[in-house]
Amino acid sequence: MSDQEPLPKRAYRLLSDGQFHSGTKLAADCRVSRNAVWKAVAALRALGVTVHAVPNRGYRLPAATALLERGHIVKLLPRAIATKLRTGDCVWRTGSTNSDLLQREAPPAGRCDFLTAEYQTAGRGRRARSWFAPPGGAICLSLSWSFASLPRDISALSLAIGVCALRGMAQIGVTGAALKWPNDLVVGSAKLGGILIELRAEAGGPAYVVVGLGLNVALGAEVQKQVKASGTQATDLIGLGVEHPDRNRLAAALIGSMVAGLEQFERDGFAAFTHEWGAADALAGKPVVISSDSGNVSGHARGIDSDGALCLQTREGLQRFVTGEVSARVSQ
Repeated sequence: MSDQEPLPKRAYRLLSDGQFHSGTKLAADCRVSRNAVWKAVAALRALGVTVHAVPNRGYRLPAATALLERGHIVKLLPRAIATKLRTGDCVWRTGSTNSDLLQREAPPAGRCDFLTAEYQTAGRGRRARSWFAPPGGAICLSLSWSFASLPRDISALSLAIGVCALRGMAQIGVTGAALKWPNDLVVGSAKLGGILIELRAEAGGPAYVVVGLGLNVALGAEVQKQVKASGTQATDLIGLGVEHPDRNRLAAALIGSMVAGLEQFERDGFAAFTHEWGAADALAGKPVVISSDSGNVSGHARGIDSDGALCLQTREGLQRFVTGEVSARVSQ
């Protein structure tokens, strides 16, 4: 533990074992005053972290939740995936992991970078929506990749990444999530995670994409309230029945499945993902409202086509909707 790390991060690291730590012990381990420890705990709580304080026992987190660590994640990657890694970083705080990677020089074809953050001050989803996640409570992951040329069905990439997310979760025994067109992971009507694809391409040249994946692990009651106040019902892996999620293992599984999926997408297109996506389709057969700047369209969802467009049976017939500045919700 370095004195150069932010004090709230140092305090969190010590508390991450889920055991009680006295204020005196935390102060000694962090080489700061008791008052500084109190302020660090207050800062963690302000970020949405639940910290229990019991007189004569000290502070503790509700459950053991280790910080994301680059070394742990890389060690858990399959060798075939690790050899494709150019750089990988895990930071305590940033504005947006997607924005950070977009500002970097693109990796060469066949290589990738990843970046995780414990919390983001400007985390976002599609249509500029805010993304809430406390330190230790989620996977906030971005992965960069360069295609030799822009894939024909690039608009369906977020759907393919949704399949990759389910594959990665299944590798560590996490099942029960579904995919909601175009870019959400859901459990019932509650949002478990989201995908944000950002693209930088040149005409006739290579295409640089940054894939952002946010996955709720253990949000805590306060952040759940914050998310609900923003108009979204959220859930997490704890709510899915995963008792002790290992975030480093999960991050490695997600990175591995996304890298393999990006290679598959570049080689075979979205056709390689349509069957799995259809099997996990959360909207299939349900009454749905499609919202866009031009208005709303109602109908019944009839799955997706080979290009990843949502098919909606309306009074005017079957209509297609492509990913972009549109959203879909189940009507009541």
